[in-house]
Amino acid sequence: MKSRKRHHHHASRADLPALTDRLRRKSRKITGARQAILEILRRHPHPMSNKEIFAALPKGDCDLATVYRSLHLLENMGMVKRFDLGDGVARFELLGEGDDGHHHHLVCTRCAAVVEIEECFTREFEEQIAARNGFKAITHKLEFFGICPRCQ
Repeated sequence: MKSRKRHHHHASRADLPALTDRLRRKSRKITGARQAILEILRRHPHPMSNKEIFAALPKGDCDLATVYRSLHLLENMGMVKRFDLGDGVARFELLGEGDDGHHHHLVCTRCAAVVEIEECFTREFEEQIAARNGFKAITHKLEFFGICPRCQ
C-alpha cells in the first residue's frame, strides 16, 4: 500500500454551469445560496466545515441556517459528501458526477490539514471481516490522524 497524494479535484473540473445543470436535472431550484456554496466547494481542495463555507460566502448572501439546509440537501442529492474527521465538526466536499466519494484521509491533529490517501481495503478484505463476524453488506469509513510535517 503505497501512499500518494491524489489530486482529488475531480469535482473541481466541472465548472459552475455544469454543477447548476446537475441541480436542474434533479429538479431542484438553483438558489443563489446553493450556487454560491457549490462555487466555494469547487474552488476549495479540502473538505470545509459549515462555518468555513459561511465565512467564505459574500457577506449578507445568506445566514448560517441556510448554509446548513443547503448542504443537507446537496448531500442528499449526492453532490457533496460529508466527512467527520474526529473533531466533531462535519466537513463537506464536492463530489464529481459518478464519484461515490469513497476515499480516505490523513488528518493533522494540530492544524487540521487533510491529505487524501489513494489506497483502500479490497472488497475481499471487507468480506472476510464481515463473514468472520456474521455481518452482511458492510462498507467502511477510514480516517488516519497524526502530526503533519509542517507541525512536527
